[in-house]
Amino acid sequence: MSEEEINYASVVFKPKNKPPPEAKDEEETVYDEVKVHSQTSEQTADTNGLMPYKKGKNSCGACQLVACFLSILCVILIIGIIVVCIYFVSPSQDKQLDQLKHNQTTLLAENDNLTKRNTELISDNENLRQNKDNLTVQLNQLKTMYNVSESKLKNLTEENQNLKTQNQELEAQRNNLTQQIEKEETEWNELNVTRAQWSIDAYCPIERDKRHCNACQAGWLNYTSSCYAINNAVHDEQKNWREAQENCRGKASDLVVVVDEKEKEYIIDHSWVSSGTRGYWIGLRVEDGRWKWVDGSDLTKE
Repeated sequence: MSEEEINYASVVFKPKNKPPPEAKDEEETVYDEVKVHSQTSEQTADTNGLMPYKKGKNSCGACQLVACFLSILCVILIIGIIVVCIYFVSPSQDKQLDQLKHNQTTLLAENDNLTKRNTELISDNENLRQNKDNLTVQLNQLKTMYNVSESKLKNLTEENQNLKTQNQELEAQRNNLTQQIEKEETEWNELNVTRAQWSIDAYCPIERDKRHCNACQAGWLNYTSSCYAINNAVHDEQKNWREAQENCRGKASDLVVVVDEKEKEYIIDHSWVSSGTRGYWIGLRVEDGRWKWVDGSDLTKE
C-alpha cells in the first residue's frame, strides 16, 4: 500500500461573549487530520485468485464526518470551559478592580494630603530658617553689646578704683590741710594776740607807768584819718616797687593811694624831694596798659 496523503484544515470559532482582560486575544485554532485516499489500491491477487475488496466513496465520507464531529465537540468543550472561567473569574476581577480604584482614590487623597502637608512643612521650615537667621543676628548683636558692656564695666571698674585712690589721696590731703589750717588758725590767733598787743604798745605806749594812746603809732605821721610812714633807707638798702609793697604790708599797711590834691601836696611836702632824694614809691603801677592804684581803682586826671 502506498502512504496515504494527509491534509490539514484550520477551523476558527469566535465566542459571542468578550473574553476577560487576562484572556489571550489570539484566535484558537483546532487542528484535525483529514486523510484523503489517492488512487485506488492496486489490485493484488491472493492465493485463491480472488480480487481484493475496494473501499468506496461512502466509507471515506463517514470518516471525515466523524472527525469533524469530534472537532466540533472539542471546540464546544473548550468554549464551555472558557465561559465557565469567565463567569467565575469576571466578578472577582471586577471586585478587585473596584478595590483597586478605591485604593487608588484613597492613595490619591493621601497623596494630596501629604503634598499639602509637605508644602506646609516647607513653609514652616522656611519660617524657622528665617527665625533662626534673625535669632543669629540678634545673638551676634547681643554678643557685641555684651562685649561693649563688659569693656565699659572694666573701664568703670578701673575708673572707680582710680577714684577711690584719688579719694583716699584727697582725704589725706584734706586731713593734712585740716591740720595745717588748725595750725595756722592757732598761729593766727597767737599772731592776732601778739599783733593786738603790739598795736596796743604801738598806739598806746606806756609813759611814766601810764598808757597814752595816739592816732598813729610811734614814728608815723597823722594826716586827717590816715597814718603815713616814710622809710628813709640808705642807698644800698633801697628796694624796688614790689619789695617796698611787701615791706609796707609787713607793717599792716600798704603803699599810699592819693585820693585828692591836698593829700598829694602833703605827701610831696613830707617826702624826700625836699632833702634832695630822687624818687619814691607810691601805690600806683601799670596793669594791662593802664595805671591802677593798689586798691584796684584807676588813675584819673582829677
